[in-house]
Amino acid sequence: MAKAYRYLEPRILDKITRLELRAKLVVEGFVAGMHRSPYRGASVEFAQHREYAPGDDLRFLDWKVFARTDRFYVKEFEEETNLRALLFLDQSRSMEYGSPGRVSKFDYSATLAASLAYLLQRQADAVGLELFSERLETSLPAQNSRAHLGDIFKALEEASPTGGTALGKALAAVGDRLYRKGVFILVSDLFDDVESVLKGLKLLRHRNQDVLVFHVMDPDEVEFPFDRMTLFEGLEGMDKLLVDPRALREAYLAEVRSFQEKVRRGCLGLGIDYQRILTNQPLDVALSAWLAARADRLRRRK
Repeated sequence: MAKAYRYLEPRILDKITRLELRAKLVVEGFVAGMHRSPYRGASVEFAQHREYAPGDDLRFLDWKVFARTDRFYVKEFEEETNLRALLFLDQSRSMEYGSPGRVSKFDYSATLAASLAYLLQRQADAVGLELFSERLETSLPAQNSRAHLGDIFKALEEASPTGGTALGKALAAVGDRLYRKGVFILVSDLFDDVESVLKGLKLLRHRNQDVLVFHVMDPDEVEFPFDRMTLFEGLEGMDKLLVDPRALREAYLAEVRSFQEKVRRGCLGLGIDYQRILTNQPLDVALSAWLAARADRLRRRK
C-alpha cells in the first residue's frame, strides 16, 4: 500500500495477519472465502448425508455407506464463504483521555480498528466502519476492496473525540438496521448505563450478530494512582472538581470493579466475546493473543 496510514502499525499487522478471525455463527455471503455459509454447495466441509434422488450428481454418492447399507446416499457439504463485519468505534469525548506518556484511548482504539479492518479485508471479508458519540458521526457500509479499506483508514485518521456518550442508544439504533448475520465489533470504554448497553448488545445477538467487545481503558481509570490534591475535569460536560484522591480511592476502585464485572458477566451471559484492554498493553501482543485464544475456542466447539 503506497500511503502510510497513522493507525496502521506494521509491527501489529506482522503478528495478527498470521491468524484467522473466524465467525462463530453461520454467515451469509456471496463470494468464496473462509467462513461457513448456510448455503449448501460442493466445498470442503462435510455437512450431512441424504438419500439419493434421481438427478443428483453421482460424483457425491458415498460408496462406503452403500457398501454397508446397500442404499444410495449423497454427501452434502457446507460452502465456505465470506463474512460481513462492522467495526463500531466510540468517538465520544471520554475516549480522549490518555495518562501522561501514553496514547489516548481513542488513538489506541483507532489503531485496533485499523488492524482488524486490514485483517478482515486480507481474508476477503467485507468490513464496514461506524464512529459514534451521542449520535452517529461516520458510516461506511461493509465492502471488500482495497479502495474501501483506504476509506476506512482515512476516516479513522480524520476522526477525533467529540460529544457525549449514548452507547446504549447507538447500539439499539444500529441493531434495528442489521438483518444479515455477521460480526459486530464494538470498541469503546463503555462509559454509559450498563443496563442500557447490555440491552443494546442483547438486541444485536437477537439479530444473529457474532458480537465482540473490546473494552478499552486507561491504566489511570482502573488503578487511580493519584495521591495529592488533584483537579479532575469532566470530558463530557461535567464540571471540574478539586478533590483529595486519597479520600475517595477505595470507593472509586470498588465502583470501577463493579462496573467492569457487570459488563463482563453481562457479555458472557449473552454469548459475547469480551476483552478488556488497557492502553499500556502493547496492542500487537494483546490482539494476537486474543485472536489465537478465540480461534482455539472456536475449534474446540466444532
